[in-house]
Amino acid sequence: MISQNKPPVWYEQLKVCKQSGARLGIVHTPHGSFETPCFMPVGTQATVKGLSPEEVRSTGARIILSNTYHLWMRPGSEIIRRAGGLHKFMNWDGAILTDSGGFQVFSLSDLRNITEEGVGFKSHIDGSKHVLTPEKSINVQNDLGSDIVMAFDECTPYPADENYALRSLERTTRWLERCIKEHSRPKDQALFGIIQGSTYAKLRKQSTREITAFDLPGYAIGGLSVGEPAQLMNAMLEEVTPLMPEDKPRYLMGVGSPDFLIEGSIRGIDMFDCVLPTRIGRNGTVFTNNGKLIVRDAKYADDFTPLDPECSCPVCRNYTRAYIRHLIKAGEMFGLRLTSYHNVWYLMAHMEKIRDAIREDRLGDFRDEFYSRAGSFRR
Repeated sequence: MISQNKPPVWYEQLKVCKQSGARLGIVHTPHGSFETPCFMPVGTQATVKGLSPEEVRSTGARIILSNTYHLWMRPGSEIIRRAGGLHKFMNWDGAILTDSGGFQVFSLSDLRNITEEGVGFKSHIDGSKHVLTPEKSINVQNDLGSDIVMAFDECTPYPADENYALRSLERTTRWLERCIKEHSRPKDQALFGIIQGSTYAKLRKQSTREITAFDLPGYAIGGLSVGEPAQLMNAMLEEVTPLMPEDKPRYLMGVGSPDFLIEGSIRGIDMFDCVLPTRIGRNGTVFTNNGKLIVRDAKYADDFTPLDPECSCPVCRNYTRAYIRHLIKAGEMFGLRLTSYHNVWYLMAHMEKIRDAIREDRLGDFRDEFYSRAGSFRR
């Protein structure tokens, strides 16, 4: 039961790592609580690709992300509303965050037109014309019934010149005001604002001040991990997170590489999401404690060891590299389900190791140990 004095989603800080400054906490939602820092598997179209909700829950995930744009286009938010909301529609009893659809429509560079009103675009499905406005994004998310609703923002591309980045962040602030006015379910859905500003420290600080001036249950950092160097992303986080409220969750959008998850946690981030684990899984690539492994490579044809001997997931307990490679080469979907399952499990276990390191004031040491074994997953 959520207290009458609390918003629908609220953050409880448990500890700050003395070695690194990373935060350990709990985010409470109408559909349960989860420890942070956490990684959210992405269920773009009301499913984490290749996995059942039961399998996703077995990995330890307690919150997933779904996508407003895709669910609006198909099957339509009205159908999901009539089904009782996204939780019932997809049989997921944990928390759900829905993104605003902004990243998707802005990525349709040849099919969209940006105005102050919103973004006009053509559907990637059938070419039909639509306009996604702040109001429409919120309406769709209200229909979906997610626990966390993201404000509609202009996702600034990289690279962007400073003048464009300034206009973009100012528009994002104006659109946030419209989102707040339109939000019809503030008692059971938490609206998060999004900080923009590209890779300009001055603009990131300006956007942080503007967005956090609205008293919202949480805040996200957008427009990073979009092609900029890792050092530049880390530098922007170091500018932004000290200006963000300590009693609200901080969400870094679109980050899922194991090394990025450590670096973001050290810089004060609580929540992450990315399609990476299932996307690379479908290409036959898996995370291991010793770095990436491309299991479809010929050298694994007669390798009867697990994907990762240190992993406790059902895939590593029951199947070999040789068998999984065979399935992938034979075009059997089960092979890609197994690699996807393992990757999501790996990231959940990775986040648990990060949280344990924070508890024990040794996240800096954990980072050094991780790089000495696994290196960078961005190569």
